[in-house]
Amino acid sequence: MLLQFDRLASDRADRVGVAINSLIIAGWAGRDAAAIEHHVEELAALGIPRPSTTPLFYRVAAQTLIQEGRLTVLGPDSSGEVEPVIVAMADGLWVGIGSDHTDRKAEASGIALSKQLCGKPVGPQLWSYADVEGHWDELVLRSWATIDGERVLYQNSPVASLRTPRDLIRRHTGSGMLPPGTLMFCGTPGAIGGIRPGTRFEIELTDPVLGRKLTHAYDVDVLPVVF
Repeated sequence: MLLQFDRLASDRADRVGVAINSLIIAGWAGRDAAAIEHHVEELAALGIPRPSTTPLFYRVAAQTLIQEGRLTVLGPDSSGEVEPVIVAMADGLWVGIGSDHTDRKAEASGIALSKQLCGKPVGPQLWSYADVEGHWDELVLRSWATIDGERVLYQNSPVASLRTPRDLIRRHTGSGMLPPGTLMFCGTPGAIGGIRPGTRFEIELTDPVLGRKLTHAYDVDVLPVVF
């Protein structure tokens, strides 16, 4: 899957095309056991079973990645989740933002299956991971959902609530290396007021130390379910 990114590092800015051949979604990636349990209970309320272990790494088709401002889904039961993403390239690791948009009805039958059913929106900009790794825990994740015509704050949490990308990479690969061409979603905080669908989803990763942010947004088009 070829994606286009505008990259920003301390010593340069450029635009690159990246062939993503491996997409990994880290689930249950919180550092705090209580926070993980909160998210487990959120999903349990929707009939979604507990994970076999935490964190858990789901392999998803790279073709599900999208960068457009519209996402088409089947039925009214899907919702987004803001996540930091890591993109591995030949010249190192890069940080972006994405939404693990998931069909919640299908998730009750199987999480791995549900991950494959919706496109995975990712933003068009990346930061050098080396530039933010030293103050990673200062970064903040936020999302807003438009629900019943009203824009509401849906998630709001420092990334310190999640395992670091280095930790997730080590747990997934057994080393500190992520092969070039790999994109990893790095976990999500709990939803304010519970998980629910919306017609628009806006995501943000803020770096208060360097005074900048990554943003992305998309509208959700719902196809009818017919029998």
